[in-house]
Amino acid sequence: MLKRALDIIVALTGLILGWPLLLGLALAVRLDSPGPSIHWSRRVGRGNRLFAMPKFRSMRIDTPDVATHLLEDPQTWVTPLGGFLRRSSLDELPQLWSVLTGNMSLVGPRPALFNQDDLIALRTAAGVDQLRPGVTGWAQINGRDDLPIPDKVRLDAEYLERMSFGFDIRIILITLQAITSARGVSH
Repeated sequence: MLKRALDIIVALTGLILGWPLLLGLALAVRLDSPGPSIHWSRRVGRGNRLFAMPKFRSMRIDTPDVATHLLEDPQTWVTPLGGFLRRSSLDELPQLWSVLTGNMSLVGPRPALFNQDDLIALRTAAGVDQLRPGVTGWAQINGRDDLPIPDKVRLDAEYLERMSFGFDIRIILITLQAITSARGVSH
């Protein structure tokens, strides 16, 4: 209950106070390359239900719908502004909408793409599928793009075991520190 209340307060505050930044980024993305400002990615949520997760578009509109690490030469798909958006994690800001609507939480395992069958199966076996996915999470701050899938799932399961309000606050604070250094971002 406290976790959901924090999610709603932070998401609503972020959207209200951040609307000028969100609008500016949306315009910048639109002017940077052809296509919409927001990319709605099909993701796996709580109970393995699919939902549409918004992100500022950082890749070309003809990019295959797979995890970035599976692309041959991922940098060729990133838009001119996209690299900055990814390094700064500004592409993630529209996910505050998903937090507000209840599809996501501020902290939890990062939502898998609909076609990441290996990740989905391992999370389901570990019981992690019962968590609401997060904008950030324990695996995110312990390696992000650098972690192999089994390690991500191990860290997601560890989060499930240790989950508490205080642990979430710790993860959020470490996330803010990691964002300023772009630690763990490989694409």
